Amino acid sequence: MKAPIDKFLEYLRSVRYASPHTVLNYGLDLEQFQKFITPPGTPTPSIRKIRHEMIREYLVHLHDCRLEKTSIARKLASLRSFFRYCVREGMLKDNPARLVPTPKLPKRVPSVLSAEEISMFLDQLATVSLKRARKSGKRVSLELKPSSELVKREDSLLLRRDRAILELLYAAGLRVSELTGLNLVDVDVKGCVVRVVGKGRKERIVPYGEKAAQAMQLYWPVRDRLLRDNRRYYDKVNSQAVFLNYLGTRLTQRSVGRILKKYVRLVNINWDLHPHSLRHAFATHLLADGADLRAIQELLGHASLSTTQKYTHASIRHLMDTYDKSHPHA
Repeated sequence: MKAPIDKFLEYLRSVRYASPHTVLNYGLDLEQFQKFITPPGTPTPSIRKIRHEMIREYLVHLHDCRLEKTSIARKLASLRSFFRYCVREGMLKDNPARLVPTPKLPKRVPSVLSAEEISMFLDQLATVSLKRARKSGKRVSLELKPSSELVKREDSLLLRRDRAILELLYAAGLRVSELTGLNLVDVDVKGCVVRVVGKGRKERIVPYGEKAAQAMQLYWPVRDRLLRDNRRYYDKVNSQAVFLNYLGTRLTQRSVGRILKKYVRLVNINWDLHPHSLRHAFATHLLADGADLRAIQELLGHASLSTTQKYTHASIRHLMDTYDKSHPHA
């Protein structure tokens, strides 16, 4: 199976433009299935000898290993995609995974903060000071800084950059990978829109509001200074990336997650926030204020409307919570 798997992964990279994370997960899922159908001391069977019964046994094995149904469904989806590719390329006549049913998954409604809670959190970023964390003895350093000169600029630079990041995530409903992938040519400052390259390298134009525009306006001088200062110390400087770290290079997705967790702690709120929470809030709040579902689909970059429809359940739940709290006979 190795050769077909390698071809399939290359197809994902070069034709489907899948993210490295997606390609890695597909590869791991297929490798795990290959090990399962290969008893010790025996060669791996040809893909032409794989039957749907073998895939069923594999899913039972995963269930016995107490994997979540969502994880089992994802691994089955990987197998379906792989065998569908093999059929299209003429390696197989039929897709053996097609006859295997997907485990019934619970419908999970994303937990979303109210517009007031998000606004309160973002507004507090304008006044929060990182010195509060130092006084309490907490570690606030997010990135390795190359010199004491750069450490002195931590308060002024981090706060303006980080506020611009969080404001833009909420204002435009971006995925964190889309935010960290932004280049200067993708941002229209006058028009307050960004050109986003989403999944499958699909492009879309997304507007952002006044507060995000103000935060970005304060960030541009910070970005210029990061580039100017780091040219003295480092050869590799990514001059096209919008959001930079202290080394003058593109900010990573993991760093954005740490940034959000840090400010949740500094504002002293007990929320389990992650960057995708702001994307959920963006969609739910638009829907609650009467935005068209199709328009929200375009803004989020969803290929299917069914993916966007989960936000209707979140909006209804918010209405029910409001009713329960406010109606005298609730």
